[in-house]
Amino acid sequence: MSAPVKSYAAVDLGASSGRVMVGRVGPGTLELTEAHRFPNRPVRVPEGLRWDILALYAGVLDGLRAAGALTGGRLDSAGLDSWAVDYGLLDADGALLGAPVHYRDARTEGVAEKVWATVPAAELYAATGLQYAPFNTLYQLTAARDSAQLRYATRLLLIPDLLSYWLTGEQGTELTNASTTQLVDPATGDWAHGVAERLGIDLGLFAPLRRPGDPAGVLLPEVLDETGLRGPVPVTAVGSHDTASAVAAVPATGERFAYICTGTWSLAGLELEAPVLTEESRAANFTNELGLDGTVRYLRNIMGLWLLQESVRAWGNPELGELLRGAAEVPALRSVVDAGDPAFLAPGRMPERIAEACRRSGQPVPESRAEVTRCVLDSLALAHRKAVLDAQRLAGHSVDTVHVVGGGTRNALLCQLTADACGLPVVAGPAEAAALGNVLVQARAHGLVGDRADMRRLLTATQPLTRYEPRGDTARWRAAESRLAAR
Repeated sequence: MSAPVKSYAAVDLGASSGRVMVGRVGPGTLELTEAHRFPNRPVRVPEGLRWDILALYAGVLDGLRAAGALTGGRLDSAGLDSWAVDYGLLDADGALLGAPVHYRDARTEGVAEKVWATVPAAELYAATGLQYAPFNTLYQLTAARDSAQLRYATRLLLIPDLLSYWLTGEQGTELTNASTTQLVDPATGDWAHGVAERLGIDLGLFAPLRRPGDPAGVLLPEVLDETGLRGPVPVTAVGSHDTASAVAAVPATGERFAYICTGTWSLAGLELEAPVLTEESRAANFTNELGLDGTVRYLRNIMGLWLLQESVRAWGNPELGELLRGAAEVPALRSVVDAGDPAFLAPGRMPERIAEACRRSGQPVPESRAEVTRCVLDSLALAHRKAVLDAQRLAGHSVDTVHVVGGGTRNALLCQLTADACGLPVVAGPAEAAALGNVLVQARAHGLVGDRADMRRLLTATQPLTRYEPRGDTARWRAAESRLAAR
């Protein structure tokens, strides 16, 4: 008798949209179907920028209902992943205390310096391995220290854990996402108790840690009624940080690879067995986040396609294909900006801010939409190059292939420019890497796939991949990198 094919729902929430995908997994089978997609629109209220968490939860329920319609009302499991660092606070009755704060909210401005006055930046990095980013959970909690919400909170749940709690009634803190809080020791996979104690952060606010593959409860009866699913439907902890799920779905055939998870952000780096906690690594702003099987996602955060998304929004949402065709005709490396510059973090006026950055640095100012688009793509490729080269040097781990996964795989120009800049072949795909990684962890918990290598063999055999060979040498990219560093 042949082994069964099972159906899994992957709830995958990004900064601009959410989706519920149905994955079918069996021997030699890995298929992904979109059940439901919905927008994720933050809301600006008088107190700041907030996530519309109730709309997100409604989208999840709608998605599970749509998933059931594709599977005859039966799911073998569901798993949730989302962006990192943000959280909801619950009171003693388990009720949510206000809408979760958006990581782009301004409340953490200047907070890092206050933290470093107690725990110097070098000590903080040695203990947690996390890069500096102004929105890290540690800084958010410090900014909220005197707030009424935190004073009355008895539980803190990261976004996917909060939604999982509403689905199951059970609370937990999934480790790959917890590792982005700057409160976890990446060498032990446990809380950094010393850091939390020195900064007056109560780790008792967090639910017990759980790891990818751990059971996370079953859908509540009222959720089954709402979605029309036939129970029981278990919920499985996956790599609940979407990048952890995406890296799990990198279709690599060995260990000599770098990855770039592309979307609103570009996360570029290596999969390692141990963290890199050197002062040189801290100065280069690399982060050590945890992945599947205790691996370390050693990577740099780059602003990513946010720069293009915000530009397109400012232009009234013209057709992307037309913009990319125009950008391909613009001379390469005419103007570049630092794609990791925090000046680009906030929304609004992106084309003007890119033009201003070029003007200040004495470069030709991009004026047309095609020129702005080419500036963004060249800048991202240049940032990808630097991250891949720096990661190899700092970790002592060389690579011969760059895997690009996520939404940016659909941008052929960006993939080709990344191959050109890195001087390495780029393998692009899968586009829905986070959802596929989510599904595969669920399937592995059910014994349908084996270790990470087995998961990656299945991905390579079943998913469409595109290979981009580097064109020319990297001299002009080195020159552009030098020009940018000199400004």
